[in-house]
Amino acid sequence: MNVASQPSVAAQPSDLVEMDAVGLSAAIHRRDVSCVEVLNAYLAQIDRLNPIVNAIVAMPEREALQVQAKERDAQLARKQSLGPLHGFPQAPKDIAPLAGLVTTNGSPIFAGQVTKVDSAANARVRASGAIFIGRTNSPEFGLGANTYNRVYGITRNAFNPAHTAGGSSGGAGVALALRMLPVADGSDMMGSLRVPAAFNNVFGFRPSVGCVPHGPGDEVFFQQFSVTGPMARNVPDLALLLGVQAGFDPRLPLTRKQDDPRLFGQPLERDMRGLRIGWLGDLGGHLPMEAELLTLTQRSLEHFRAIGCSVEIAQPHFDFEQLWHAWITLRSFTFSGGHAQHYHDPARRSQLKPEAIWEIERGLALTGTEIFDAAKVRTAWYQELVRLFGQFDYLVMPTTQIFPFDAEQHWPEDLAGKPMDTYHRWMQSVIPVTMTGLPTLGAPAGFGAAGLPAGIQIIGPTQSDFSVLHVGHAYDLASQYSRVQSPLLAQT
Repeated sequence: MNVASQPSVAAQPSDLVEMDAVGLSAAIHRRDVSCVEVLNAYLAQIDRLNPIVNAIVAMPEREALQVQAKERDAQLARKQSLGPLHGFPQAPKDIAPLAGLVTTNGSPIFAGQVTKVDSAANARVRASGAIFIGRTNSPEFGLGANTYNRVYGITRNAFNPAHTAGGSSGGAGVALALRMLPVADGSDMMGSLRVPAAFNNVFGFRPSVGCVPHGPGDEVFFQQFSVTGPMARNVPDLALLLGVQAGFDPRLPLTRKQDDPRLFGQPLERDMRGLRIGWLGDLGGHLPMEAELLTLTQRSLEHFRAIGCSVEIAQPHFDFEQLWHAWITLRSFTFSGGHAQHYHDPARRSQLKPEAIWEIERGLALTGTEIFDAAKVRTAWYQELVRLFGQFDYLVMPTTQIFPFDAEQHWPEDLAGKPMDTYHRWMQSVIPVTMTGLPTLGAPAGFGAAGLPAGIQIIGPTQSDFSVLHVGHAYDLASQYSRVQSPLLAQT
């Protein structure tokens, strides 16, 4: 019904939170449902499930949120829409600044700190009409793909709370899977959008470097690894949020003017027949991987064949151990540059987790020659991917090497019988993408025997962001993996 001409009939909360984001935005703008009703539905879902998983933190007073929702309704009554996210409850990741709310970076150093400015992407979400209902939990400084910290505690998996949510956008992935948010933002340096998407059966998109403004900050000319991107339950919803986030920002010289946000609002349907998919798998046996997970992700390739693609094994010619060491050199260099001030302050250093200290100390010990040599390895790897994209249109590989593990375990110390020599070695499967800056969609790939989700990465050539979404959408329609819901949703 259209409530512009007659009184509103409140929709049931379960109906509203189950709506996809594209449909919800349309319903809000038709005024079939009020922004107050949407807010109340999502708050009720948060009250029901967030105590189990601890995905959304630092929530403001409910009265202030109600005032904002009423104002959004009043704006629509005046035929004034702020954008696609008008009236959408949102909880940005607790790493990027958000004016008026706490931004802790998951660190005791910043516990209780209220930010005065928005990040570039959060400013766009705000301008599009979102109502900020809190933050999504993240590990300290985003380090490690298990979302826990000493400020807010552990975020638990949407399908089994005894297991990890992944990270660092773990709170976002869980909030989506449990219908506590319609769409969610995240960031990705070492799989932080892709890993929680895999572990919670949702989508996480790592856009090309420069597609979405990431910052601003002091490191704008050095920040080439971490990107901001969207997470969603399906690909059209992902494109909806990406259309808000994407586009040039003059404060950030690596952003691109050719990313027209309107592009991401176009239909995603496309004929996939004849596309060539290259399967990277476990990189020729280099990656230690749970056997069941490798088999499961290989099985997902049938859905590419079902939509008309050919699938063949892709064989990179590269020293992957050399690539790994180049990565941890560049990562430590980047991280230490942004956080060494905490290390040099004894009071703050005592509040850093061991992984942060490890990264900073490695970064401070590096020489300029070592950093430059690592950059040369990165360049050589990019050229190898250029060669592969001469043979294939897209590349696919597992997102993770392991199913979600015990949430109380900080990180796996052993994988497939091989000891892990760093806190993040078990995440090596995300490095081939991060080191190239290529657009990559983390997509669901089914469930293991224990009922835990797995995911794949759909990798496109340079600056092919929208095309990757085309392929991911077709794959999703064929596979239907994303339609499987958490058993927690059935609990009353």
